[in-house]
Amino acid sequence: MAIATRKGNFGVQKTRKKRSSAVLRPNRSRSGDVFIWFMLAIFGFFFAFPLIFAINNAFKPLNELFLFPPRLFVINPTLNNLQDLFIIMSRSWVTFSRYVFNTVFITAAGTIGHLLVASMGAYAVSKYEFPGSKMFFNLVIITLMFSGFVTAIPNFLVLAGLGWIDTYWAVIIPHFAFPMGFFLMKQFIDTVPQSLIESAKIDGAKEWMIYTRIVIPLIKPAMLTGMIFSVQALWNNPQANLIYTEQLKTLPFALSQIVGSPHTPNIARAGVGAAVTLVMMVVPITLFVVAQSNILKTMANSGIKE
Repeated sequence: MAIATRKGNFGVQKTRKKRSSAVLRPNRSRSGDVFIWFMLAIFGFFFAFPLIFAINNAFKPLNELFLFPPRLFVINPTLNNLQDLFIIMSRSWVTFSRYVFNTVFITAAGTIGHLLVASMGAYAVSKYEFPGSKMFFNLVIITLMFSGFVTAIPNFLVLAGLGWIDTYWAVIIPHFAFPMGFFLMKQFIDTVPQSLIESAKIDGAKEWMIYTRIVIPLIKPAMLTGMIFSVQALWNNPQANLIYTEQLKTLPFALSQIVGSPHTPNIARAGVGAAVTLVMMVVPITLFVVAQSNILKTMANSGIKE
């Protein structure tokens, strides 16, 4: 009887394993897998096409840039475009390193301040109920629907009244209120269990400790995503309407002056313009590639829900 019972249990366990494997195995044929991979490859090529085209244009000689129909890949690669770009920048009245410093300082200070202000505000709106908290969050959502050009004039008037025009702060301080980062962090903090915060308070943790030791580690995906959006917004913005002193201008503004106006393009500097596009793409794309793995890792390891 004991042997029969063991055999019966073994048969039940074997049946359960078959059922579980049948549930885990996707009900899809090999031809379906090939079709899905084929469609993903096509869409991936379309998404990567602008990037591949811009990289190849930076290394094309002038005669290949004006070929019709245009070719995706370069035939005779050359570094003349990048060399001409650095020669032009070396002859500038303001040194190239100064433009780079201005851009890096504005981007770093604006991003750090934005992440700090947005995360603290999102934590307060998400975990505390105070008069006007819901209305404040609704206003943030409404601002996402408007372009920066809509608020350009009021923003300029406020900064002029504060005396910040033609300074770094005219670009850095308004970016602290970048609504996209606040929205992402608030939505992510909503998934943090309230019981976790209450237990920390019972153990004697203060608000700053809860914010730095509990909330920040759990919202790393949102902070990294907000960092990517913030860097892209600051790095590629010439800020020509807020900064007038040449020593304070950013690298995008200096490079745009080299290429020329879109209405009166400089054909002789078309190769330099392609090199400018490549230089401005390097930092945002590199940051996205580096932070992408961290975002996936933190999303997989910090998915705590109540």
